[in-house]
Amino acid sequence: MTHFRNLRKSVILKWVSSCFFENQLNPPVFVMGSFHLSQRQNPRFYRSKGSAVAVKREVLEVPKIPRATLKEAQAALLEYLHWTRSIPFMDAENMSKNSPHFLRNLLEKVNIVKDVRSSMARFLRYHPINEFEPFFESLGLKPWEYTPLLPRNLMFLSDDSLFFENHRVLCQFGIERNKIGRIYKKAIQVFQLESGALSLKLQAYQELGLSHSFMVKIIVCSPCVLIGDVDMKFIKVLEILRSMGFDHAWIQEHLADQDSYNWGLILRVLNIFSEMFCSNELVRLINQHPGLLFEGSGYGTFSLIGFLLKFGHPIDQISSMFLQFPKIQVQQFVSNLIKCFVFFHEIEMEVDEIAKLVCSYTVLLGSCRLKKTNSLLSNLNVGKKRLCKYIQENPQELSKWVIGLRIVPLPDSGEDIESKRLKMKFLLDLGYGENPNMMNKAFKVFRGRGGELQERFDSIVNAGLDKADVSEMVTVSPQILNQSKTVIQSKIDILVNELGYPLSSLVSFPSFLSYTTQRVRLRMAMYNWLKDHKKAEPDLALSTIVACSDKIFLNQYVNHHPSGPRVWQDLKAELSMDK
Repeated sequence: MTHFRNLRKSVILKWVSSCFFENQLNPPVFVMGSFHLSQRQNPRFYRSKGSAVAVKREVLEVPKIPRATLKEAQAALLEYLHWTRSIPFMDAENMSKNSPHFLRNLLEKVNIVKDVRSSMARFLRYHPINEFEPFFESLGLKPWEYTPLLPRNLMFLSDDSLFFENHRVLCQFGIERNKIGRIYKKAIQVFQLESGALSLKLQAYQELGLSHSFMVKIIVCSPCVLIGDVDMKFIKVLEILRSMGFDHAWIQEHLADQDSYNWGLILRVLNIFSEMFCSNELVRLINQHPGLLFEGSGYGTFSLIGFLLKFGHPIDQISSMFLQFPKIQVQQFVSNLIKCFVFFHEIEMEVDEIAKLVCSYTVLLGSCRLKKTNSLLSNLNVGKKRLCKYIQENPQELSKWVIGLRIVPLPDSGEDIESKRLKMKFLLDLGYGENPNMMNKAFKVFRGRGGELQERFDSIVNAGLDKADVSEMVTVSPQILNQSKTVIQSKIDILVNELGYPLSSLVSFPSFLSYTTQRVRLRMAMYNWLKDHKKAEPDLALSTIVACSDKIFLNQYVNHHPSGPRVWQDLKAELSMDK
């Protein structure tokens, strides 16, 4: 049984909060072990991101080189690098054979006279190359990756002796050449170490009992361990995992070359887990879900704990959730959980109800990759209010609404059946019963429940119009009932009490109720101004003023006065401020 009873929630929250605070200062990519280029203050970085993208596009568009031409070009480049530039043969050969993008671009500049090899040799004799370009490419970097890393004022590898020496140390240690470029991207400081320092650091780790093959893997994944003194957080993580029965081979198996690792963050996760679980539970959890530690250096795990604590999730439930954790990546689990939260918010679920679902069904929510809210509402054929209630009563149904599955509409509830009955009665009263096709179309045009439609209809009648006139108005402009009773009453009030038009104006122009109050007020204010300045007829119909497009209104009325456009903009700004 876990010993979470002895763990104070505030301790966990403090750990998580401090981690979040650090990550506000340093983006997650930094926390995971990478060093953000903009933070290095290094003279090597002088190309913009845009130029790197342009290089990438350019490289992708270049055609392949014929095999025979490529071999001759490689031989010419090898000869130049080794015999002319005195670069060691192994390095020169690697550069010539593993820099196809550079060779392609170089060949485009060479005027081939007799054969490729002699033509290239002649070109290189009078046009020295930037040796860092083929060198970085031979180390496994693409042009768009190494372009920002090129030295500003250097062309020859011999001009940066420390860089070349530290590269040689890594090669001699057993690091594959095509992985050294990745190390350079992650931790350029390794290549700036003083002469002999890198060898001493490697020796120090081996003296701690770390095998050669294990250190090779660690250096590729996490070269930051070579910066500064021995990384004691890294060593502590190894000690804790070893005490649980996880040897170096197991760790090596779960580290990915393309990722970077922040051992301090991993250590924090281990410390929190050691407080949340007994030793047997922790060993089983890590063995089943190593990603909780290594994926993003545990950043996703911290995010998950922090998210649940914010919802008032008790520590014992968080512990239980981890013990039931599904076979899914941590970041995907967190992403799913947050998307479910957003979905609940978008369907206007009460905050307390959201908290209950998040706390009671964490594993379910984290396992569901929900479709978008609009898609679910449409396919389920349901309103937000009913959907909220349905989810609260049937949370397991969420697993059926994920990406990749066909959504089955919810069955009609008693409320839905009654609403349809009232809607049918309302439409029959309007005279839609004679034609089934018209009835089907009316069902789609009139939005809202049957009772709501009748209430909106009655609000227009109660304003003082004859029921037969209102029925005719709704038949001509059915969309006027697709707004709340309050909005309809507000627009009638503006028409009669603010604009001074008789209520009967709605009979001839029912779609007035469809236009926004801001549009109506702006048009009428502009019309009254033009009328005062003798630039508009004094008895224009309401429909003429309101219904035409802005373009027509401007051309036919506003622009008739030199100050019209300015007054139009001033009125528009004034009404916007009053909204």
